[in-house]
Amino acid sequence: MNQGKAPLRRRLEEKARELGFLAFGIARADAAPASGARLREWLASGAHGDMIWMEETADRRASPGGLWPEVRSVVSLGMSYAPATDPLALAARPEIGRISVYAQGADYHDVIKQALKALARWLVAEAACDLKVFVDTAPVMEKPLAEAAGLGWQGKHTNLVSRSDGSWLFLGAIYTTLELEPSPQPHPAHCGSCSACLDACPTNAFPAPFRLDARRCISYLTIEHKGPIPEEFREAIGNRIYGCDDCLAVCPWNRFAEAARANRAFLPRAELAAPALADLLALDDAGFRRVFAGSPIKRIGRNRMVRNAAIAAGNSGRPELAPALEQLIRDEDPVVAEAAAWGLRRLAGSESESV
Repeated sequence: MNQGKAPLRRRLEEKARELGFLAFGIARADAAPASGARLREWLASGAHGDMIWMEETADRRASPGGLWPEVRSVVSLGMSYAPATDPLALAARPEIGRISVYAQGADYHDVIKQALKALARWLVAEAACDLKVFVDTAPVMEKPLAEAAGLGWQGKHTNLVSRSDGSWLFLGAIYTTLELEPSPQPHPAHCGSCSACLDACPTNAFPAPFRLDARRCISYLTIEHKGPIPEEFREAIGNRIYGCDDCLAVCPWNRFAEAARANRAFLPRAELAAPALADLLALDDAGFRRVFAGSPIKRIGRNRMVRNAAIAAGNSGRPELAPALEQLIRDEDPVVAEAAAWGLRRLAGSESESV
């Protein structure tokens, strides 16, 4: 059959794959009706912590139609960032700061938005329609929609799991007024009796399978949380300075995720793959902007990064980091100064224990 006469859905999928999306599916706009109720229940429990924006956008986030009443179909897409090395390997390097795999390369917002816009332009040229593109920052429930579109299922760690690409997928969505042919029925969950992700969590952030308490999650604490990190979690943070991959890294389905299929834009930058805590502790605002330009890390700012590095330094058992922490006790940001003081006390305690 001539490609020009092939069904629109097939041509759309082919174009998506040409643009770097490994996962593709389509769902009706009303295909995940239970997700709104689950969102409101989660918010009511307070498990979102101080992510107040999730409360403020709950009505629009609950369903695609709540955000855009004209939407009829959702094109759900996934782009791989599967790592070539073990994300847990740096746990044995306490002098190094561990950055989540997804943030070691180019900013996924920029990469995926560019590809989504290119796909959207193609779709408008092929079939006159209105549409909107989203990646992460809008009030869109990407994971339930991706599940409804057949990309995978939400695992016990609440992240999407694909049978072919594991958990290492960035998700994007196109809302359109077109009535597109939906994908076949969604995957059933294939977690079975496995609890590897739940058991691996350093801070017990999963009160039950398929439920996350963000207030206990290291990704939330090191990225979204702006104030002092509660002391009860600091030791468990170890040397993680931006995010946490533990629940993803231990998922058995990731054995099917091939690093060769990952978008090259997400390959680790040398300075982000294994940054020295000593260098991070010395960052000023200009230095932070220089190191993290083009990275999603830039959104947290210098103070949160140095706060995280101070806690990691306290956990390191490395007395050579004490002078840098002593300098930070006088930092203009009281949260940074407090974290540095905690780090110094913990280092001093580590020294006395080793005597």
